Amino acid sequence: MLFCGIDLHSNNCFVVISDDDDRVLYSRRLPNNLDQICAALDPYRTNLFGVVVESTYNWYWLVDGLIDAGYPLHLANTTAIKQYDGLKHRGDESDARHLAHILRLGLLPEGHIMPQATRAVRDLARKRMQLVQQRTAHIVSIETCLAQQTGGRLSTNDVKQLTDAQVDAMSFGAAESMGLKANLAVMQALQTQIDAIEKALSTHCRGNPGYRLLKTVSGIGPILATVILLETGSIERFADVGNYASYCRCVGSVHVSNGKKKGEGNTKNGNRYLAWAYVEAANFAIRYCEPARKFYQRKKAKRNSIVAIKAVAHKLARACFHMLKTGEQFSIKRCFT
Repeated sequence: MLFCGIDLHSNNCFVVISDDDDRVLYSRRLPNNLDQICAALDPYRTNLFGVVVESTYNWYWLVDGLIDAGYPLHLANTTAIKQYDGLKHRGDESDARHLAHILRLGLLPEGHIMPQATRAVRDLARKRMQLVQQRTAHIVSIETCLAQQTGGRLSTNDVKQLTDAQVDAMSFGAAESMGLKANLAVMQALQTQIDAIEKALSTHCRGNPGYRLLKTVSGIGPILATVILLETGSIERFADVGNYASYCRCVGSVHVSNGKKKGEGNTKNGNRYLAWAYVEAANFAIRYCEPARKFYQRKKAKRNSIVAIKAVAHKLARACFHMLKTGEQFSIKRCFT
């Protein structure tokens, strides 16, 4: 049986194929060209147990292409892979060889390969978040400029409604007016794109039963329901609720030996978009849901506000897992009592 590891970079990749005894049969750097990579793997296809590709920022084209070509593909979770610290030399070849080695041992920490069509919609939701952040930066810039020139402030909703005519009526200098109008123009252009993306996401998600279930959860509205649904993907890929909560970064990361803390693990291992969504949902829940607010206050009295809000997010994540798994409606009593 043969095992292949591919160390992927921006413009090239290093391909290593090894056997059951970790003897290297093929080792070469190749350009990021799917045809050349497939041609290199083809002589070994019959005995190839699997191909491991690093989960880098640009893995889509290679993983999708190799899957379409019929190769058994494994996506390596790079944040969970750590080579021996005592190695004197490390390079691209040794990294690719190590990927093949841990695949042979059955120790490869794998990332989830989301179906291509679903992944495209999920990435569109991420694009919306990026545009919202950029819009917020322009809103803050306008608010800052107005505070500098007038000593007062406008609410965010008022800033969103500003027009060039209103800016002209403020009798600022030519330079200040030009800066404000530039911020307004970009903000409005971003808002147009955000609205279009939200409409497309709503069309895609509204028919999903999971989307309707998520909207019944305290603190979760249409946008958060969309993010949670798309980032979660198939709930069946999580063995139990603990795995899901960990993926959402809602659990602690600590190393314990003999009852004593010996350090912390990788707290960033998981999905940062789900972590954000559940914290946002928790903030809305404690604002509008009395049981959630009481639970938050109890936790806050024992620790602090950050731990308390994460505890609420953890509760919501566990509730959403069971809802998506069973199809049951949200129960506020089961969640917070």
